[in-house]
Order: sequence, then structure tokens, then C-alpha cells
Amino acid sequence: MTSRASDLTSEQLAGYIDHTILSPQATPGEVEKICREAIEFGFCSVCVNPINVPQVASLLKGSAVLTCSVIGFPLGAIPTSLKCEETRWVVSEGAQEVDMVIPVGQLKAGDADYVRSDIAAVKKACGDAKLKVIIETCLLSDEEKKLACKLSKEAGADFVKTSTGFMGGGATAEDVALMRAEVGPDLGVKASGGVRTRDDALRMIDAGASRLGASASIAIISG
Repeated sequence: MTSRASDLTSEQLAGYIDHTILSPQATPGEVEKICREAIEFGFCSVCVNPINVPQVASLLKGSAVLTCSVIGFPLGAIPTSLKCEETRWVVSEGAQEVDMVIPVGQLKAGDADYVRSDIAAVKKACGDAKLKVIIETCLLSDEEKKLACKLSKEAGADFVKTSTGFMGGGATAEDVALMRAEVGPDLGVKASGGVRTRDDALRMIDAGASRLGASASIAIISG
């Protein structure tokens, strides 16, 4: 199969990438470095933990790079009301995109109503910010992945996202293709976790990814 993504320039590929630093020991100095890199290379966003959002929003102000925050990260196992409060806070501090983790246990138990309402409530709390829903593919069967995508779409999410990268598994081209087939052409699909090289990135884009989450972003666009 011929790769359509292989025709992308480094600048175009950079526009797919959420430049990410989610390590619990990330220092303000390291976060600042990520922001400077994102502006220099033209990455789509900088994705950080909530505590770093005010700093990132300030550093990126006036640039084309978006501020993105994770919510309920990395387990998703907190009450919906707290996810919403967390969401409202990061948006008030400048987050333009929000990556939330679903309650995986409730999904696996078949409680579709809970999962749908959890996502819908966070979407409402986002206001004008875009919502990406992390379904944690490495913990799910194919049928559960399809259900998570279906519920995300029904709840009004803007993207579905493969992984946190904290559960021992990351994005695969097969999962991206499955997710793209389930959500159709109108929702975004973000491949995250283990995307470390240009070849990794191109495989994900060819499979249907419209966004990539990566900490090795400079290596990716440098080939």
C-alpha cells in the first residue's frame, strides 16, 4: 500500500502533533522548553497536566500553538463532577483543548449510560474548548473499543484518542483504523503512546489519525 502520509513535509507533519509532557516529575523549566520547541517547530498544541496550564497558556500566548490539558488522568476513575470541575478550571486558565480519560471499569462492566453521561458532562464543561476522549485501547477488547467510540460520538466529543501511554500499551495502526471506521470522517482520531519515529507517525496517519500525541516530536519531524 502506498503511504499518503509520506508526502507530508516536516512542517505539515508538525501540525498533526500535540507536543506532550505529562511526566509527574516535569519541572516548570522542562515545560517551558517544550513550549519554546512547539512555537519553533509549529506543533499543533502543548499537552500538559492541569498544574502546568497557566504557565503554558502564558508562554504560548500570541502564537498559533494551542494549550491542551489532560483531565482525570491517567486512570479516569474519579467522579464526573470532579472531572467537570477540573475541566472548568483548566479552561478558565487558558486550555483550548481537553483530553479526558473515560471510566474504563464502567465501560467494561457494560454501563454505557454512565460512560456516555460522563463524557457529555465534561463536553459541556469544556465550553468552547475541544474535547478528546481517551479510551485506553490496551485495556479493551475490539468490541469495547467500538462501544467507547460510539459513546464518545453520541456524547458530542470532538476526538477519540487511543491511550494515556501510562498503562503499558500505546497506539497501534490497527486500533486507529478501527476507531476511524467507528467514528466516521467527522470526528478526530488521536494516536498517542509509543509514537516515537517518523515511520510510526506516518503509519498512524495512513490508518486514519488526524492528531498525534508525542514527546519525541522533534525526532518525528526530523525523520
